Amino acid sequence: MSRTQRHLEEAERWSASNYRPLPVVLERGEGVWLWDVEGRRYLDMLSSYSALNQGHRHPAIVAAAQAQLGRLTLTSRAFHNDQTGPFLRELCELAGYEKALPMNTGAEAVETAIKLVRKWGYERKGVAAGRAEIVVCEGNFHGRTTTIVGFSTVSQYRRGFGPFTPGFKLIPYADADALEAAITEHTVGFLVEPIQGEGGVVVPPSGYLRRVAEICRERGVALIADEVQTGLGRTGRLFAWEWEGVRPDVILLGKALGGGIYPVSAVLADAEYMDAFAPGDHGSTFGGNPLAAAVGRAALRVIVEEELWRRADELGCWFMDRLQALASPHVEQVRGRGLLVGVVIKESSGPARRFCEALLERGILAKETHEQVIRFAPPLIITRDELEGALAAIGAVLRGP
Repeated sequence: MSRTQRHLEEAERWSASNYRPLPVVLERGEGVWLWDVEGRRYLDMLSSYSALNQGHRHPAIVAAAQAQLGRLTLTSRAFHNDQTGPFLRELCELAGYEKALPMNTGAEAVETAIKLVRKWGYERKGVAAGRAEIVVCEGNFHGRTTTIVGFSTVSQYRRGFGPFTPGFKLIPYADADALEAAITEHTVGFLVEPIQGEGGVVVPPSGYLRRVAEICRERGVALIADEVQTGLGRTGRLFAWEWEGVRPDVILLGKALGGGIYPVSAVLADAEYMDAFAPGDHGSTFGGNPLAAAVGRAALRVIVEEELWRRADELGCWFMDRLQALASPHVEQVRGRGLLVGVVIKESSGPARRFCEALLERGILAKETHEQVIRFAPPLIITRDELEGALAAIGAVLRGP
């Protein structure tokens, strides 16, 4: 029995069956490359769903983590430490907000924002007690908690997990008129992804984000941008909302904020919103711990100093052009922005997973989403030569039978 097979059987025996990973067992990573337990090398074209914008084991981030491991790892928020304050200041100055609340995962950031805008709505806007509503979009993916899956439109995410939390109103994605019609005196927030990544790399039409920002401002509704996957350089801007000059009231960050080293997330907003929280209203034992803060500071420095959003913009445009030029009988559409790209496979060609399995055999790691979409999201440190090599394999697979 091969080492790979032993690992696969062990994982299947002891793991809950809530994932369906590709049959590869990875043991080492560096930059944009990964190696499995058999010594085979792969190009990472997924980046752990954009958590590895800076690449695997970026030396500066690893060094920051190692240094902090030798000093102090956890205090809880019962006490101050010398890393959390600088981390929050640097994050707020970079994003242009007055305050930040650190958490651990993207889903925790979403849950935090839900609590924040509800409390703001009751205390600052005067919404009747227990009536606050948040508008969300069909096709959304904001996490896996019970509250969040309750307003998902993917039946599998909901099936068997109810009853669900009330207070959410669904509208079609990329439909500003639907948002305007959905807002009532009870509406406190509009939670939206600038691009629906897990939903299939769905890019809204030009002007959509600008229009919903105007509507929210006119109607006194908090615009909450979920930038957990699209933020920190992925789409060719530091934040995806910058493409339309929009400044959301609340933004949610995660994934790449931890540099692929440690889970770090944050909610950012001005004092008007953040001061709705009082001591004891919300918290997290690990949120803002000194190890997370040190890693987050290093992760931000790498993004800024290496201008990774510029690389994503330049290489993303070139990569999408090359993908669109492939003469493939299986491809219905190529869509995306920056280095967040979705290749939509025609239903007549079968599910996208078979193409991901074929790419695996050629040394390319990518993963399907929503059955028919191959998502390509490599580390932003990737070079054109490395993408050129990936395109040769991708072209062979997409032009195949």
